[in-house]
Amino acid sequence: MRVLLLSRNPRLYSTHRQAKAFRARGHQVDIVDPLHCDLLIDRHRHVVLHKGRVLEGYALVVPRISTNITEYGLAVVHQFEIQGVPVLNSSLAIARARDKLRCLQILSKRGLDIPKSMMMRHPRSLESSIALMDGPPVILKLLQGTQGVGVMLAESVKSAGSVLDTLWGLGQNLLVQKFVAESRGRDIRAFVVGGEVVAAMRRRAANDGEFRSNLHRGGTGEPIRRLPKSYRRAASRAARILGLHFAGVDMLEGKDGPLLMEVNASPGLEGIEGTTGVDVAGKIAEFSAKFATQAITGRGARLRLRRRKLLARRAR
Repeated sequence: MRVLLLSRNPRLYSTHRQAKAFRARGHQVDIVDPLHCDLLIDRHRHVVLHKGRVLEGYALVVPRISTNITEYGLAVVHQFEIQGVPVLNSSLAIARARDKLRCLQILSKRGLDIPKSMMMRHPRSLESSIALMDGPPVILKLLQGTQGVGVMLAESVKSAGSVLDTLWGLGQNLLVQKFVAESRGRDIRAFVVGGEVVAAMRRRAANDGEFRSNLHRGGTGEPIRRLPKSYRRAASRAARILGLHFAGVDMLEGKDGPLLMEVNASPGLEGIEGTTGVDVAGKIAEFSAKFATQAITGRGARLRLRRRKLLARRAR
């Protein structure tokens, strides 16, 4: 099948690995920067162009939309959805995951455990809000940060107020979250493909003074060969609830079990593959072939049903 991989850079590890996995299974892959796509929107006509050429004939679109191009990238993804092209992670699913507040609202409503979280915009509510978080320290998070950027630890109400006041002044909204002391400096990243956890690792911060465990911030990873059932269930449910067919799900190890921290709709492959030795790109490629086939079969069935209903109406 012909696969379109939306990515800003074909040399990125994740993009290169994903394209290689598709090609190893006999699929044709084109890599296109979504920012180089133009969208033609007309009555009954929605076209994506790249360097003046119409992008068409693809059996599947695999989006890898980075956070710094979310709005435009999702517009490109949605344009393909309007055309009826199967998209592995939909624009709506990516948008849900990308907004940390919305993501936590959706997951907690469906009964998944998350760190106690709060959003505010006025300094008068700061002290009472932090008290609801069981007091300092607390975690402060930008709503659309990534790779640990925009995540801060405030050891006191005063320091939290200083950070919030500065970022509010810059027009930024932040989440205030309870600091989960028992999971300080470590978390679990589970990679979900097609509703199943295919690989998992425990990430640890680079040193005792660092609370962020992201590999991009110097953290280290260790493979988890047998992820506990409660963590597997939480990760797969989170991806399914958000509508993601592949995702990196980050969880804290709370004293009572997993606490959903974040769901990444365009997770990097280098850390998880290098740490666990699992061919995650290959698993995505294998699931993608089944997904595209089912989507095409389902679309054909819907068209046949629509045609039968139209003929039946004409026969009356």
